Amino acid sequence: MTIDRAIEISGLAKSYGENAVLRGVDLTVRTGSVHALLGSNGAGKTTLVRILATLLAADGGTAVVHGHDVATDPAAVRAAISLTGQFAAVDEILTGRENLVLVAQLRHLPDPGGTAQELLARFDLADAADRRVATYSGGMRRRLDIAMSLVGDAPVLFLDEPTTGLDPRSRLAVWATVRGLAERGTTVLLTTQYLDEAEQLADRISILHDGRIIADGTLADLKRLLPPAKVEYVEKQPTLEEIFLSIVTPEEHS
Repeated sequence: MTIDRAIEISGLAKSYGENAVLRGVDLTVRTGSVHALLGSNGAGKTTLVRILATLLAADGGTAVVHGHDVATDPAAVRAAISLTGQFAAVDEILTGRENLVLVAQLRHLPDPGGTAQELLARFDLADAADRRVATYSGGMRRRLDIAMSLVGDAPVLFLDEPTTGLDPRSRLAVWATVRGLAERGTTVLLTTQYLDEAEQLADRISILHDGRIIADGTLADLKRLLPPAKVEYVEKQPTLEEIFLSIVTPEEHS
């Protein structure tokens, strides 16, 4: 691995019985970038992330994360990563603060309380810090889930469809969080089936289809794969998302 590559994958394969999910995936993720992995349901995105996170063994090929082979040095990989899955892995009985302190204690950090307080402030959860998570909205739970994954400042973060099921405001809040992570130098591999999410967040985009990466590049690179755009003059109408946000937060869109 060179210093500018956080993830390097070559020929990665995985099958479940006769069902080949990954058919030789090749992928490079640059250090400090937000890299979006696009694909429809069943394309193999979650399987790929689980292999990179050492939760699942590949049938073939190699994967290196932060300089460590996922097959031969899984402990070092786990020390360098954090993972946020499709569903928030938070304890609803505990408060937001208690969830964060617990993770900090499990990671043997010297100041769990201070770590929790810093993350609560960063993710705009300080006012709800001492409320049970059962009272949180979906967006608040997702922000807490991402905050928990950042305890210990892992250099590589896997976000597996982080905005699935969120309302528009919560979705935008998660987007802002991901942008902040990139600004702090965290490498983010983001799996999503939302094209606008990849367009808004990603430095580079890969498309996974039928078990293989069939396209890879910046948004500008991918646009060049299509025929030249035809110029037409049309009246721009607001999207439903813009209408919703304008109605619920008029002061922010006046």
